[in-house]
Amino acid sequence: MLEDQEEDAVLIERVLQRENLRFASLRVDTREDFSEALRQFVPDIVLSDHSLPHFNSLQALEIFKSFQLTCPFILVTGAVSEEFAVNCLKQGADDYVLKSNLSRLPKSIDSALRQREYENNRITQAALLVHQNKELLKINKELDSFVYSVSHNLRSPLSSVLGVVNIAKMDACKSAETVDHYFQIIGESILKLDQTLKEILDYSQNVRTELEVDEIDFNTVIQDALNKMSYLDGAGKIQHTLNIQQSIPFHSDFHRVSIIIDNVVSNAVRYADPSKVLQVIEVSAEVHPTFVSIEIRDNGIGIAGKHLPNIFDMFFRATERSEGAGLGLYIVKEMVEKLKGTITMTSVRYEQTIVSLTIPNKLITPRMF
Repeated sequence: MLEDQEEDAVLIERVLQRENLRFASLRVDTREDFSEALRQFVPDIVLSDHSLPHFNSLQALEIFKSFQLTCPFILVTGAVSEEFAVNCLKQGADDYVLKSNLSRLPKSIDSALRQREYENNRITQAALLVHQNKELLKINKELDSFVYSVSHNLRSPLSSVLGVVNIAKMDACKSAETVDHYFQIIGESILKLDQTLKEILDYSQNVRTELEVDEIDFNTVIQDALNKMSYLDGAGKIQHTLNIQQSIPFHSDFHRVSIIIDNVVSNAVRYADPSKVLQVIEVSAEVHPTFVSIEIRDNGIGIAGKHLPNIFDMFFRATERSEGAGLGLYIVKEMVEKLKGTITMTSVRYEQTIVSLTIPNKLITPRMF
């Protein structure tokens, strides 16, 4: 209640109590106390007198609107002109009640609360609809690109296999060396096909499946990721440095976290710089009570600055050395966002690449105020 007369405030409380309204109230009468009450008391409704010692209800209404609160503001005052009352409503007040007719105040409060609730729900639904429309446009755009690019990435290795088979049939020379070469080409094509199918499956599962929360040991997850990459060309020449600090439990979706780390580590291995005597991958992870921070650093070929803004786009390839479908980092970003986390990448060409991740700890349930 923005009211400088204590007797009037007591009278207003009595009127509300007679209607069996249960409430807690705070009376203020200065600009500073009013702002502090909006910030700390966080009212469900504001009742404001018009004439106050140092400012008036219209100024109070402007302060109220600056806080962007969604509760009603009702003018409760002495006699005012009809023109002034209409102006207050135009400025954003929900209603006005004369002190000479306080019996109307309970119904005014009830009506204002209901109307505000309706408006808040309408705004929320409208914002949700806008968000859903944006998501739908994004999905449709990605689907068009997905169908075109995936069909190309599936057909290309299959065409290579068929081509090699036809050449082998026509080739009169069936030396062991020639046959081995044909098998090598077929094997590489099948691996590309397998990788594309795996990325499609990862993408589909991330979109369609809900989170399954399990306890995660980052020593195990990160070491497993490095072990999986040991078969790649040149992996044996890369030195691994791990710094895992985990003294408290961490819970999240094990499958998604594993795919995220596998993809980033895989890129660090695939795009190592063979011209360097010392090739390194440094992985650090520190588990905090509410999140984990992970950093994966390598001294590989790096990424040109002009490509960094697009590095997480679907089917984007930053280097000619890329043999995949261009889905890996896109899937990583989608999974990180599904976990409500963040991912950033910085890189200096031919020097280093740093991928930084934060993922919330699902073991901790945020406090609701």
